[in-house]
Amino acid sequence: MAQVKMQTARTTLMEPAAAAEDLLSQLGNIKPVLVTMFASRNRDQHALNRAVRERLPPGTRLVGATTAGELDNTGIHEGSVVLSALSGDLEVGLGLGTQLSVDAITAGQTAIKRACENLGVRQQDLDPRRYVGLVIDDGFRYKKEELLLGILERSQTLVLVGGGASDDNRDPAKQSALVHVDGEVATDAVLVALFRTSAPWAALRSHWYVPTGEKLTITKVDESHTRALEIDGHPAAKRYAEILGVKDVKDLEFGTPEGFAVRPTALRVGREYFIRAAWRPQEDGSILFANLLEEGTELELMKLGDMAGMTRGFFTDEMPRRVTNPQAALLFHCGGRMWYAHATNSVAQLAETLKAAPTAAGMNVHFEIYSGFHINTTLTALVFGAN
Repeated sequence: MAQVKMQTARTTLMEPAAAAEDLLSQLGNIKPVLVTMFASRNRDQHALNRAVRERLPPGTRLVGATTAGELDNTGIHEGSVVLSALSGDLEVGLGLGTQLSVDAITAGQTAIKRACENLGVRQQDLDPRRYVGLVIDDGFRYKKEELLLGILERSQTLVLVGGGASDDNRDPAKQSALVHVDGEVATDAVLVALFRTSAPWAALRSHWYVPTGEKLTITKVDESHTRALEIDGHPAAKRYAEILGVKDVKDLEFGTPEGFAVRPTALRVGREYFIRAAWRPQEDGSILFANLLEEGTELELMKLGDMAGMTRGFFTDEMPRRVTNPQAALLFHCGGRMWYAHATNSVAQLAETLKAAPTAAGMNVHFEIYSGFHINTTLTALVFGAN
């Protein structure tokens, strides 16, 4: 029988050595293939990395990131460190690409190349039935689409899932993110953890929206391709406000009770809807999106469903349907979902759904990656099982 198992640990201790000792004592006497570490940004990440690395068994690999909140089966936490230890029928190769803001395509190419070298496989030989890639980037560089081009250049069928390292500080001027790859801790970087396994697995995603059949067209964008200047031939913010029935365009901002989070846009790919929500109205009447835009793109309007109910169903119904006997789930939960849950006083109900998941560890991220797409307002997951 091929299987991948997970054990988790969490601590709120701040001193790095004490935190590491607490975490590793909870894991017990095991020798995992990979440990993931999701840690609140207000910690000394370099010291924490050293302390955890020193206590891990020889040969165990380590990846991690700073967060805007940490997840496990007991809920959604702040100010803590959540560790997961993966063991069983899997091998892992790790790669780090730096200088995202200078050349994101090269950073992605470097990360996947190093991960493949770890496993002794050529990029063009990655069998999508046996290999899957986990990607965590510095989310505040806003380079997901470019780095994905680099990662997938020679292996376009490789499945990828993950999200952006983040920070629970809401001040954009003070936000920063770090990623961990073994003993390295880096900003402005992307990590790739490439898994090879014969156990059941799937990359999954869940959102709490349903399609409406209504569509809008991005008819004019700015030079950065991140701001919609016109929608359906009209000033973008004004047009979106008309669609939502909002009188003041300031109320459109994502996370407000009547804004973009209520009726976001999605890109339809086959039967899938990938949420690529508008983010923030601008003073000049345009709308800032988190992802790149093209003129002429048609997006479908979605509407809000049962937030907690749809998330619980993802854990109880979809995961077992897609993965035989799910044992381990790495979760990348959109910070925008948390933002909206706070705005609607729904955090407790959302956190409660994690009790229904298989053994899980994860973080609140700054935008998500799924099947080569940069998306948002979504929970992405890499799930392993047993056959």
